[in-house]
Amino acid sequence: MAVAPLSSRRRHAATMAATAPAEALPDPCPTAADSSPPPPTPEELVARAVAPVKAAFLRPPPVRDTPTNEESRVSGAVPLEKKSKRQFRRERKQEQESVSRLCVAVGKTGNADACKYGASCRFSHDVDAYLAQKPADLEGTCPFTVLEQSCQYGLTCRFFGTHKDNLAPSENHEINPLSKDIQKLLWKTKYKFPRASAQIKHLGLKEVMKIKANATTDDKRADHDNPDVSCELNGDDKTESLGSPPVNVEHDSSLCEEMDNLGGEPLVDNSVPCVVPRASKKSKVEGSGSDDTKVYPEDPSSLNGLEVPSDSTSSCRVDLVTTPHLREKKIIDFREKLYLAPLTTVGNLPFRRLCKTLGADITCGEMAMCTNLMQGQASEWALLRRHSSEDLFGVQICGAFPDTVARTVELVDNECSFDFIDINMGCPIDVVVNKGAGSSLLNKPMRIKSIVQASSAVTNRPLTVKVRTAFFEGRNRADSLVSDIYNWGASAITIHGRSRQQRYSKLADWDYINQCAQKAPDDLHVIGNGDIFSFTDWNRHVSGSSKISTCMIARGALIKPWIFTEIKEQRDWDITSDERLDILKDFVRFGLEHWGSDTKGVETTRHFLLEWLSYTCRYIPVGLLDVVPQRLNWRPPSYCSRDDLETLMASDSAADWVRISELLLGKVPEGFTFAPKHKSNAYDRAENG
Repeated sequence: MAVAPLSSRRRHAATMAATAPAEALPDPCPTAADSSPPPPTPEELVARAVAPVKAAFLRPPPVRDTPTNEESRVSGAVPLEKKSKRQFRRERKQEQESVSRLCVAVGKTGNADACKYGASCRFSHDVDAYLAQKPADLEGTCPFTVLEQSCQYGLTCRFFGTHKDNLAPSENHEINPLSKDIQKLLWKTKYKFPRASAQIKHLGLKEVMKIKANATTDDKRADHDNPDVSCELNGDDKTESLGSPPVNVEHDSSLCEEMDNLGGEPLVDNSVPCVVPRASKKSKVEGSGSDDTKVYPEDPSSLNGLEVPSDSTSSCRVDLVTTPHLREKKIIDFREKLYLAPLTTVGNLPFRRLCKTLGADITCGEMAMCTNLMQGQASEWALLRRHSSEDLFGVQICGAFPDTVARTVELVDNECSFDFIDINMGCPIDVVVNKGAGSSLLNKPMRIKSIVQASSAVTNRPLTVKVRTAFFEGRNRADSLVSDIYNWGASAITIHGRSRQQRYSKLADWDYINQCAQKAPDDLHVIGNGDIFSFTDWNRHVSGSSKISTCMIARGALIKPWIFTEIKEQRDWDITSDERLDILKDFVRFGLEHWGSDTKGVETTRHFLLEWLSYTCRYIPVGLLDVVPQRLNWRPPSYCSRDDLETLMASDSAADWVRISELLLGKVPEGFTFAPKHKSNAYDRAENG
């Protein structure tokens, strides 16, 4: 029997395919003669880290044209050229002179004469011109009117038409604002740190701090996290090459009285082990810590702007430091509490407030850099804000040197309301690591010891530490810390089961976390972190180990914040698209209350909503999976969901995220673009359409 040539068979197959009806569907049951390989089983997909979505919901991946460089620039995928300071000043001046920037006092009252600055005010007082260019009101009701409170944004509110008269003044439920008086003291480096300075000297550490002048305000601010500056042993004064006296090391009668007022039993010299860091390779430090340090006089009648009486001229004894014992500190029981991790950008106050409504027990603010806090930067202090619903709240700071961190702990302890303070020693970001902070500290165990000892001595609140397994892959260091960190002053340690070099390329090493927990003292809380994405993950790691107090939930909460409800109810919640939309509505409402209901507040809320949607699109509904629950490392295939809204929520296109935001916050402004910070899912232009 003659066999047709291969080319003839191909032409015949192509002809048959061209003449086949468009609505014809492939045979779901392949015959024995069918040469196509069988589809992979769910188990094979799981082994390849691919989400096993049911075949009925699979679809071909959408075809996206590769954007040109110019289109990428417009869409925000490529960063624009860096603007000069002159350009920023010019644009800011033009924006201030625009009628769209209505004076706050005028906008709140609607009266052009309400501003106390009058004609010298930098903002517009033309109410008619502002109303003529103001965008139309958004659909819905003002979030403050819903609370039966008067809106503080007045005419500028995007829901102005829903305002009511004779409502009670709006209540502020947010805590930890930065006062102007404290900010000015920080700007001028006049804020005093008596406890931190005394403890630094008591531990034998020398304070070497660089002072730099701001180009616009000429106010001197401390740059503690500069890599050129370090804390070293008290030794030869030649190591001070900065040409300025040490800051906040003065000791006089006012400091003595301040130390007496701190309470607690004094700790004598030999009761605290002296920190002996390794000598620097660049500069040798000779002698011991007994060398005298120069004392510079300060005004004994003021301490952080407060009058302090002084009756004695004797110098303060720095060998008596009021260090609270661990048993005297406030105790927090972390065991089996649902802990929302501090999350950069997305872990803002509205998101934490949302997670509280869904079942989170412990919340923590976003990581704040010590240097920026010490400089009084309002944007950094905003990360410490706390809502009244956060009943168990912590703040997280990050710094490179003991004097920097200790002063920041004392500053935050004095000015903020929180239940515990966490020091981040695991941040893998390059800009943080290059300054010697974050996970870079894992290579410097003696500096970790100095930071924890100095910081824990200046506060009565629990001090916790967050670390990774190691800096380099295969060189684990966390197990060498857990046995000593409690004696240094930490109440809990959080271990992320990945190295800095690993980032998120592999699964978290929970076996190593358990090994660390076994070496920890009984009184030290060990908190595990990494890949918690379901209640079964939680049960396996918390209930399966008696030494792990709880688990910190990070990306799992970003992708599906209802994970806290799942853990408390012990179920896999097959949440509907309408229920997910209600959660987004709650976030928007909380965002408008936090950032404001005016145009700027609406767009700020939209920006953070879009940042969050870049994570939620990774969630795969329970009803679509052959294997439940979903794992955090699964890559979702292209699929269509059970309804149009659920399919839209599963899209990884920035344009679809913008469409979701328009369902909640109205149309985006003309020329609006968006690209997520992590840029891992930005494939499409952000404009609608």
